[in-house]
Amino acid sequence: MSAGAAFAPWQTRIHEQVRGALDGGRLGHALLFCGPGRLGKRAVADALAAHVLGAGRDARVAQLLAAGTHPDFHHVSFVPTKDGTKLRTEIVIEQIRELSSKLSLTPQYGSAQVAIVDPADAVNVPACNALLKTLEEPQPGRHLWLIASNPARLPATIRSRCQRIEFRLPPRDEALAWLVARGHRESDAVEALDAARGHPGLAAEWLAGDGMALRREVAKDLAGLAKGELPVVATAQRWAGGDDAAERIAHAADLALARASGLTDVAGIGKLAAWFDAANRTRDLLRTTVRADLAITELLLAWRGTVART
Repeated sequence: MSAGAAFAPWQTRIHEQVRGALDGGRLGHALLFCGPGRLGKRAVADALAAHVLGAGRDARVAQLLAAGTHPDFHHVSFVPTKDGTKLRTEIVIEQIRELSSKLSLTPQYGSAQVAIVDPADAVNVPACNALLKTLEEPQPGRHLWLIASNPARLPATIRSRCQRIEFRLPPRDEALAWLVARGHRESDAVEALDAARGHPGLAAEWLAGDGMALRREVAKDLAGLAKGELPVVATAQRWAGGDDAAERIAHAADLALARASGLTDVAGIGKLAAWFDAANRTRDLLRTTVRADLAITELLLAWRGTVART
């Protein structure tokens, strides 16, 4: 991968810094790529893995990596459930044990192996214990890289054994220029970037799809509910009836946070913060067997009560 051509500016900076540190022997075997989602952590890690494995020197290596068949590159992520109907929501111990076995083997090309665990913050407790053992017993030429948007979910024992590669939101001017360079009108890019609170990856995702239109619809619904102009149950059923219920609730939670930021009343801020937490809990509930329309109805009833007093 050509970082200069394919990467955003903030990705290029991190890629060059880490590549130089790897070449200079200033990094250990375990790295933790962390920071907000959608900033390109995995893309940078993949490019660094290609460099470590010699893709720039050997076209065959590059071909194997592109095909996903390089025997010395290992990627651990969510796998299908036993019935094959969906993906697991955790990385489990069997996956980590299999990875450890692979890393114990002699590299088939060159002298290095690279393993990427993504998302590492989804590794469950038994798997974390197995992962810790692998981190504690490094072998020469083995690179174990973790990718996490929420590194605090990892045990401190794992975090302490990794060198952190931090991804942070770039300067606003740089983020806006990047969005415009991707073909978005500046006015649209400004609106999306403001809504995403400076996060260019999230803004780009909204601009590429229907995210901003959905956000405006959610804002209109919340305003109508607050004024008593919309029926709560029918609105909840509409939110729950599509595939974007979780995204609607995420927008609603963010809009509540934005509303709270404009208040000076401590009690009002507290009520909105509590509703923000409730919205995030409801979004988590949607991944369970709970009836989505009932959960969302309860949340929107709470919204009407919350904004009536703020």
